[in-house]
Amino acid sequence: MNTIILITNQDEIKTKLQENLVLLRSSDKLLAANYDNAPDVLYDLRPDIIILHEHENREKTTGLIKYLKERRIFSNSNIILLVNNYDRAFILYAYDQGIDDYITVNSEPSEILIRVINSIRKSELNSKIRRYASSLSYYGILDKDSGFYNPKFEDEVLEKEIHREDYIGGTYMLISPDENGKKEFSCEKFEYALQKSVRTGDIVSNSTGSKYSLLLHTGVDGAIKVLEKIKSELPEKCTIKCGISMIDGKDFKEIKKKAICALNSAMLNNSDYIVFSTEETNSEDWLEIPEKEEKTFKFLKKAFTKKIENTIAPVFYRVQKAYEEKIGEAKIAQFTDESQSVFRIICGKNESRFTMIYPAYSKVIVYITHSGFDSPENREFNLPLSDITQDRINDLLEGFVNEFIGIYRHIH
Repeated sequence: MNTIILITNQDEIKTKLQENLVLLRSSDKLLAANYDNAPDVLYDLRPDIIILHEHENREKTTGLIKYLKERRIFSNSNIILLVNNYDRAFILYAYDQGIDDYITVNSEPSEILIRVINSIRKSELNSKIRRYASSLSYYGILDKDSGFYNPKFEDEVLEKEIHREDYIGGTYMLISPDENGKKEFSCEKFEYALQKSVRTGDIVSNSTGSKYSLLLHTGVDGAIKVLEKIKSELPEKCTIKCGISMIDGKDFKEIKKKAICALNSAMLNNSDYIVFSTEETNSEDWLEIPEKEEKTFKFLKKAFTKKIENTIAPVFYRVQKAYEEKIGEAKIAQFTDESQSVFRIICGKNESRFTMIYPAYSKVIVYITHSGFDSPENREFNLPLSDITQDRINDLLEGFVNEFIGIYRHIH
């Protein structure tokens, strides 16, 4: 049985709609409510289909749409907007707020019936999808709140997805707040912006921390439009950067590596986005990885991984233990992954960060940033892999810590 509720303040609309829906199954119920008691009726019955007749005050119409979309209990309900006359701008705005379909009061009875039946089918399909999603959440594959894939399963899931025919010519995106955006970052707002900007067929994963990945059916131009939509849904001060890689038939780890390189480049060059390119342009461009040099890249990548394990990580740990009792109220945090190593000193809303990023080939980019202080000196420089020794990293890191101590003492 499907419950359909019509929200209208006009009795003639209720009568007309009942006449047009006589071919529904006998088990389907059509009920009516007016705008004043709509919230209570909807909350009690939680209908499958809500037909919302536009109010003479359209703000009340859009207000009720927002009310429904903001409440989880109506997540299974499909909303059909019933308009008196076709108004393209208003209908598009209503779609943006969350309606699923629209009909006009003067539509043919068959059209009204077909649209309602299609909404019933969509509601049933959504219920099935949510059952599957609930099972995936139970086993930790999906995050139960956002519906995004958890990072532990990202590689396994996307490795299979990228070889599906409908992803040929698609794109993989990595999105993260930049240094300024992290000050305003909110996981809830970020995930809401993503949910508002992607389509059902797109795949979103929380890659690590505040970094999210998107697998899209669209090409680069479409991916950039998705990025612009995400930015429009975020608070103005929550600035983000993006790395984009084409789905080119290779394995997912290779595609992800390219997106990581592009994102790191966007961060370092203060670009909104970078698209990874394999076109031969400038041999000094670290985004370029010609096929003939793939073995060289893999060799150097392996060398950097060993540098992390045998050189960088031990020095980071040793310096943390040596200085964590000497920096007052500040706290030291650090992490490393396959492409970067980060040493952070956090003091209230202030943060100093020493970051080593391996974009590709034989160099590592180091950048030092101090956020929240008056006007500290932020800088970046390159290090050849051959220069990454324990003594060299120890000198750089101790210099960074002492620089923080000097800034801290100055402001206190």
